Amino acid sequence: MQPVEINNPAEIEIFLSNIELTGKGFTTDCLLADVFDAGLDYPDYLKAEGEDPNASYEGKSPAWAKYHMRQGKRVFMVYGEPGKERRTHFSETP
Repeated sequence: MQPVEINNPAEIEIFLSNIELTGKGFTTDCLLADVFDAGLDYPDYLKAEGEDPNASYEGKSPAWAKYHMRQGKRVFMVYGEPGKERRTHFSETP
């Protein structure tokens, strides 16, 4: 998978609404809902990279393995890779 970097909030929301994560660890039917739950209601930066056969974009697998989303000082990350349990991390810088 080619890395993706998006700086447009509307495009980020569309992109995330098409990501589904299955397998071990953190899973979701729609990554956008989890981003909203993490407190990022208008993410302004997204970087996706790597490849995960248990992830799909628009119903097609594989999709990206790592997602880094940011809104101001809030950061939500999803880390996954084949054979390992997917995990998330949230941070907010002062």
